[in-house]
Amino acid sequence: QVQLVESGGGLVQPGGSLRLSCAASGSIFSVNTMGWYRQTPGKERELVATITSSGTTNYAESVKGRFTISRDNAKITVYLQMNSLKPEDTAVYYCHAYVVTHTNYVANYWGKGTLVTVSS
Repeated sequence: QVQLVESGGGLVQPGGSLRLSCAASGSIFSVNTMGWYRQTPGKERELVATITSSGTTNYAESVKGRFTISRDNAKITVYLQMNSLKPEDTAVYYCHAYVVTHTNYVANYWGKGTLVTVSS
């Protein structure tokens, strides 16, 4: 069993900042790519940012220069620092991890999501 637990969502005014965290736990042997995705009602889930175990990052064009993804491999935790937030950033943000378990099972895992609302 592997669990991903997100935290840090909430209500923020346009131009403000939030920091999301996602901690992985359970029968984890190793974690390759971790990342953040977001989804709004009626739309497909979209990539926000990903980071590999060696620190290579990838961002959606819409968040480049405003969001920063990072991770702590020792804590198996991924972070998303979101600055200069815009109303269009409002969404449920989901944490993702590509995990190899102690039983050599490889799979994608998702958190339950945390709501970010950008509004005045």
